[in-house]
Amino acid sequence: MATNSMASAACGFVVAPNVATTTTTTKSSMLFFSSKTNRNSRLVVRAEEAAAPAPAADAPAADAPKAAKPKPPPVGPPRGSKVRILRKESYWYKGVGSVVAVDQDPKTRYPVVVRFNKVNYANVSTNNYALDEVELVK
Repeated sequence: MATNSMASAACGFVVAPNVATTTTTTKSSMLFFSSKTNRNSRLVVRAEEAAAPAPAADAPAADAPKAAKPKPPPVGPPRGSKVRILRKESYWYKGVGSVVAVDQDPKTRYPVVVRFNKVNYANVSTNNYALDEVELVK
């Protein structure tokens, strides 16, 4: 039974010859996989090989490397610094913690991750805060 299904699978593959090329420099190859049970559906795989475009003599600036944008200055307190919490509803209000990370995306609502020595009622020692909810401690 296994050899019979392998033989039928091998008979289901049809390889079409390469399409004749005209004056263009593209090569095409097509490969058809047909199923004996369903003659209406086929999987067609096409591969094309396009010629490289000729370099334009009018645009020497395209070959020059693009000027790198200067990096924006980092937002928020530096990593590892001590901050005081100003969010009144926070468990650690007026407490001091250390900055673990600061997300540099301007769309993030609470980008500053602060870790504390003391855990809250849920046994959690980190929390996220907005930039205006933390104050750098000197």
